[in-house]
Amino acid sequence: MMVNDATLVLGIETSCDETAAALVMGGYDVVSSAVSTQVDLHAQFGGVVPEIAGRAHLDLLNPMIARAIVEAGVTDDRIDAVACTVGPGLVGALLVGVSAAKALALTWNVPFVGVNHMEAHLYAAFLEDPTLEFPLVVLLVSGGHTMLIEMQGHGQYRLLGQTIDDAAGEAFDKVARFLGLGYPGGPAIDREAEDGDPEAIKFPRAMLHEGLDFSFSGLKTSVINYVRKHPDVSAADVAASFQAAVVDVLVQKAQRAARQVGARGLVLGGGVAANSLLREQFLSACTQSGIRGFLPSRAMCTDNAAMIAAAGWHRLQSDGPTGLDAGAYPNLRLSFNP
Repeated sequence: MMVNDATLVLGIETSCDETAAALVMGGYDVVSSAVSTQVDLHAQFGGVVPEIAGRAHLDLLNPMIARAIVEAGVTDDRIDAVACTVGPGLVGALLVGVSAAKALALTWNVPFVGVNHMEAHLYAAFLEDPTLEFPLVVLLVSGGHTMLIEMQGHGQYRLLGQTIDDAAGEAFDKVARFLGLGYPGGPAIDREAEDGDPEAIKFPRAMLHEGLDFSFSGLKTSVINYVRKHPDVSAADVAASFQAAVVDVLVQKAQRAARQVGARGLVLGGGVAANSLLREQFLSACTQSGIRGFLPSRAMCTDNAAMIAAAGWHRLQSDGPTGLDAGAYPNLRLSFNP
């Protein structure tokens, strides 16, 4: 099929605890986007329960797809392709979306496109600013990943650095749980830190001057050890000091990466990109260094199907449809060019 500016792609996202569907035209124009979050379902357990997530997707996906189509004001026969997250993620959750996407593609007789969830996060920025120019450095920060990626062109990536242990979002969740701040940890730390002093406690900035890889496991341990030694310490001060340590490392390494590759822009992506201090420091550092910085809206940082549809449009254009024998790949990696 011809893939062009009028090609309308239905995106489906069920990799973790958001059930989402969206319609995107021409790879950049978000026609509709529907997201249902399961945060309340998992909050009592302090984290995502895979079995509960899978069952919730079964209940929620068809209503989300219907909502996206109704909001777009189109009929089924206007949809040109169905794109869906095939990995990485929770295998049971992924299978719900993959099965539905294949069924719709068969029913409507349109191409099915399997999308890498991490690649989709790279495209979130383009939905809000299609004028971004390559090469770009993307700081992708989420509960499962902390990576610096050079985006040389559509579908052309180079891994510059990544975490060697905990992802930043994982560290936020663990520290929030230890402090009794609730789930999800990122927003909880962000709120608590508003009332704290970020310089109250000097937590370590691991590997700050060493390359472009990250390490957050030691920082998490430092927080736990400090609180155990100082049980009366203000939770707000701990949260603010911890958050400042994470943000310092993320921003400095992102700036270093941009300088090293001569990037024309620096983009933030992933769920942790919704953090208010990270957004503020990231833009401030970009302004000071004279590099173009871009922050996706908070809605585009967290999991959504618009970014899936956008990545699907680009993949359909470059690689064509995905075979219907494709499965769900919970440990899928982002493929990098040499």
